[in-house]
Amino acid sequence: MSAPTRQTPKVGILEKMGFATFSTASNVVFNFKDLFYLFFLTNVMGISIAHAGIITAIGIVWDAINDPMVGFWAVNHKFKSGEKVRPFALWCAVPWAITVVLMFTCFDVSYGLKLGIAMAIYFLFELFNTFAAIPYNSMGSLATNRDEDRRSINVARNLGGCLGSAIGAVAMYPLLNLFGGLDDTGNIIPGDPGKNAFFYAAIVMGCVCILGSFAHYFTTRERVKEEAPNEEKIHLLEAFKMLFACRSWVMNTLYVLCYGMLNLLIMSTINYYATYVIGSSSAATLIMGLYLGVSVIFSVLSIPIDKKLGRRKTMISSALVYVLGKIWFVIDPFSMGAILVNALTVAYAMTLAFVLFNTNRNNIADLIEWKSHRRIDSLVCTCDNLASKLSKAGANLLMTAALASAGFNAELDVQPEAAIDTINALLGWVPMCIAIVMLVVVFFHPIEKDMATMRSERG
Repeated sequence: MSAPTRQTPKVGILEKMGFATFSTASNVVFNFKDLFYLFFLTNVMGISIAHAGIITAIGIVWDAINDPMVGFWAVNHKFKSGEKVRPFALWCAVPWAITVVLMFTCFDVSYGLKLGIAMAIYFLFELFNTFAAIPYNSMGSLATNRDEDRRSINVARNLGGCLGSAIGAVAMYPLLNLFGGLDDTGNIIPGDPGKNAFFYAAIVMGCVCILGSFAHYFTTRERVKEEAPNEEKIHLLEAFKMLFACRSWVMNTLYVLCYGMLNLLIMSTINYYATYVIGSSSAATLIMGLYLGVSVIFSVLSIPIDKKLGRRKTMISSALVYVLGKIWFVIDPFSMGAILVNALTVAYAMTLAFVLFNTNRNNIADLIEWKSHRRIDSLVCTCDNLASKLSKAGANLLMTAALASAGFNAELDVQPEAAIDTINALLGWVPMCIAIVMLVVVFFHPIEKDMATMRSERG
């Protein structure tokens, strides 16, 4: 029997606020990019939907590939302070913010060169985004080994994420309007007004990223150390064997994969739905506002729900509510009531899924150390991100290809009926099917059983 693991001190409110502020910054980027980048490429830069889909899909693939590369390097890297991941929040903040601004900058060059510049900037953004995500995803397991604190940290992260989503999504149209980029109907003004408004809004987003990253660095601490310190480098094959030997990691990776695809479809399609189905781009503000409001409520309630139902049943309820909430929208995608019910149920499902898969990640880092006596926190999250982002790239490419084949053209005020049907499907029955797969995955997720076994053996 292993010696009992010594518990770390309880995490204070200031530190949880540090996690929340960094999550705010991360989600500003995540939602700003996912909600508006494809729309910006097609409706502001004038890039065709097919070419924009290729740019974003290749960018996501690059992001997926560099995740385990950066994660593996981080596993074998130690800062002068002795820390493994926290300093990334300090050193990557400014270049990360700069790439956000560049992504939403229009360059007055030829069409071909415009494509090349967009691709290069997207590659740089995804590289710095990966470095920034290491403390975001790994610090929950390194700040504390108390499961209650880990849940509360992930709740704080999700609350910060809701605020970041508001800044990146709900506040976006008011910002565009403030900078003179919207007309009286709430749609983007073509030409320089729209381009300049996006550029200035991106500067605001970049500043938020820097402030959030610095707040995280100066308020959090790495406390969890390896039970048996080992300075020997971990080889790549050895690290992957550790991951795949852990069934909880494999199933959680499939769960994260489904979550990533669902998020991509929501964020990438909602602006097209608001613009071409409802008739006003700014209508996305109401939908996202409801989504974020419900997310805040269930971020707070996720801890008591998890305690009451248990991890597996809570994840089952999340996926089941997602599926049931789509039924009205699938039947009548033009109903405002249907889209609002859809937003409410998706918010419940995605909020619980976020808190739980991140808490699972923190637990999985402990499970792997229990079996192998080495901690590989950064690889636990970056390798499941690899699978998630590859699936997102595929979903993104299929989504844009479907819109292109349906005749979508950003220069048209009214889209063909086939394009409208495709937009509705991408918000309706397609994510509904993915949520059914997620529900099946949850039934085979062994995290509760594995954690109980580890605790029993450790005493």
